[in-house]
Amino acid sequence: MTWKLTKSELDNENLLINESLLSLGNGYLGVRGNFEEGYKPGFSSIRGTYINAFHDNVEITYGEKLYGFPDKQQKILNLIDGQEIQIHIDDEQFSMFDGEVLSYERNLHLDLGYAERIVHWKSPKGKEVNIHFKRLVSFTRKELFAIDVKIIPLYDVQQIKILSLVNGDVSNFVDKEDPRVASGHAKRLHVSKVRQQDEFSIVKNTTYATKLEVVCAASTSITSENHEYKSEQTENGIEESYVYSSNGPIQFTKYNVYTDTLRHGKTVVEKAIDLQKQLRSVFFEDLLREQKQYLDDFWKTSDVEIDGDAKIQEGIRFNLFHLLQSVGKDPASNIAAKGLSGEGYEGHYFWDTEIYIFPVFLMTNPKIAKNLLLHRYSILDSARERANTLGHEKGALFPWRTITGAESSAFFPAGTAQYHISADIAYSYIQYYLVTKDDEFLKAYGAEVLFETARLWADTGHMKDGKFRIDDVTGPDEYTCIVNNNYYTNAMAKHNLLWAAKVHQWFKEQDSAGLRQLQDRLELTESEVKDWQDAGENMYLPYDETYKISAQDDSFLQKARWDLKRTPKEKFPLLLNYHPLTLYRYQVCKQADTVLAHFLLEDGQDLETIKNSYDYYEQITTHDSSLSSCVHSIMASKLGYEEKAYDYFIETATLDLENTHKNTKDGLHMANMGGTWLGIVYGFAGLRVKEEGLSLAPSLPKEWNSYTFHMQYQGRLIRVNITRESVSYLLVEGDGLTILHHTKPVHLEQGNEVLVS
Repeated sequence: MTWKLTKSELDNENLLINESLLSLGNGYLGVRGNFEEGYKPGFSSIRGTYINAFHDNVEITYGEKLYGFPDKQQKILNLIDGQEIQIHIDDEQFSMFDGEVLSYERNLHLDLGYAERIVHWKSPKGKEVNIHFKRLVSFTRKELFAIDVKIIPLYDVQQIKILSLVNGDVSNFVDKEDPRVASGHAKRLHVSKVRQQDEFSIVKNTTYATKLEVVCAASTSITSENHEYKSEQTENGIEESYVYSSNGPIQFTKYNVYTDTLRHGKTVVEKAIDLQKQLRSVFFEDLLREQKQYLDDFWKTSDVEIDGDAKIQEGIRFNLFHLLQSVGKDPASNIAAKGLSGEGYEGHYFWDTEIYIFPVFLMTNPKIAKNLLLHRYSILDSARERANTLGHEKGALFPWRTITGAESSAFFPAGTAQYHISADIAYSYIQYYLVTKDDEFLKAYGAEVLFETARLWADTGHMKDGKFRIDDVTGPDEYTCIVNNNYYTNAMAKHNLLWAAKVHQWFKEQDSAGLRQLQDRLELTESEVKDWQDAGENMYLPYDETYKISAQDDSFLQKARWDLKRTPKEKFPLLLNYHPLTLYRYQVCKQADTVLAHFLLEDGQDLETIKNSYDYYEQITTHDSSLSSCVHSIMASKLGYEEKAYDYFIETATLDLENTHKNTKDGLHMANMGGTWLGIVYGFAGLRVKEEGLSLAPSLPKEWNSYTFHMQYQGRLIRVNITRESVSYLLVEGDGLTILHHTKPVHLEQGNEVLVS
């Protein structure tokens, strides 16, 4: 079944991984796929519930703190646990690790929006029951996490007792051995209120530093009236119990509503109660129908259908589903590197959003893409402050790691020094405009972001020998830090600068009064705009005549090459086994750098240079970053390396499902999930979005029979189907347009399918 992920492992390693794989979310609220009743002693679990952007600030400790180093780090928090449900069959507590599990499976339904666990259990004393757990995080009621349990006694059961807990005594997971996971500050919340009001169990927590508040209000129901009910309150939570004295089936449902001060203001308790009251006439089956309707609409424009490989079909749908579950859908949030599936990278937003995830939503759901841009705009003032701290009189330097805008990266060589994030964000604003032609958005938000990021480059770089150069930055390759003229950075800065000047001119022609207001507010002068144009036109892009490649930076090719073939497998990833300075002294890449620039800005170099560069850098790239294989797949497709393209694509598509990076337990790799879609649509199908319009250069992997996807473009919905014999384009909705197919124009009119060979 390509719409369902099924798991049945019970060993500790796979249970941890499955907590991530089977996690649920809606962009606001996320819950890991834990067992409601927990595990047995000796088993580890990362039990987690998260709200996107809900965080605390923790002090950063330095042995030697220098000027401009951030003082505090933001950290997503594990919140009040509303998952716990204990089941007692007569006098025996149900556990997957006691008695005998006669049958068991867990399913994540990608088209229906819920997870389930189906268990046939025999207790140590021989009592048998079927237990069917279902859980969902609602896409239409963002604050709601609901669990439904059906218990069917099968043999010699007299009494069933259900305990439902809401526990505010929670902590975050820490791992001192892995820099990708937090190493301290596990406890950042305290319980500030516990009370039973009407039929609702209410627990409120408050963060230590930011004083943000979060509430979980739970309500429970049971189908049978033949039961005893009791509620008990402690200093950390509330326990409700139902005792059912009969051997008939029962259904128990628990509704957990989460509210927080970032979205609901100071009346978080009152808002939670109000939302609970709205659920009084809502049954779990109603929620399932709402989920299906929402997902039907989502898959209509987002599904990628693959004929010929059921495993990859499951993988791409799994990835798209989790992207939808994790992407923020309000301006207060973005999408974290691990989404809402775990605590890796502490819930921070990176450049991953703009380069790997944003394009997926831009081409399938522009409304979500727009929201991601609005979030970046909301932290523009923080980016201005960060630029000022780094010595720039003007401009915006977006933080490398953040939640609400403050820089949370304590390791500046591979953090703050990655100035390219400002150009990456500018790139996404440009792509959004090209795909939507949303003039009003460009005037209200895009122009200001482009102007302020262009100012950063104008102040960072300098003219020398007629060329604009940018010194002492770090590109995407985090194994090569603090270099002069990183190719990727310079190429993206050039794009940023020239588009800022272009938008300034467009704004002047479209709305001169509005532009004057913006210029007055920013104190922007015409001479600055001319400087952007000059800097962009004269940007230095390093090139090596010997290898006829784009040089990664001024010094990279002077270094000794790391011998990857002789490096033991247990030494990967290198960042966990070698000091950074050791890595910096060699030609070795953590991930695509120059190759990524050639993907995003392919018109910046001729095809021979792009091919030579790919061939060269591929040999010294470890792919230690999950952001790498997808880019190499896309560029291999462009260059006609079909076997390589597919091999890299498989690495991307199965990274989490097969735990190839050995850290899926800490959360899913969201950028890599976006990269899977990019590998199909931008790789095999060859999609490019440019000022001139849409172009495609479709190819079909020999392992597949066909594939189909949809994309949205300037108010149109287009279906693309690639088979062994032909490619078909169908304009499903919108006005006619002309696209390029392998450089040849193809005109589309609504409802008329066009076949090209």
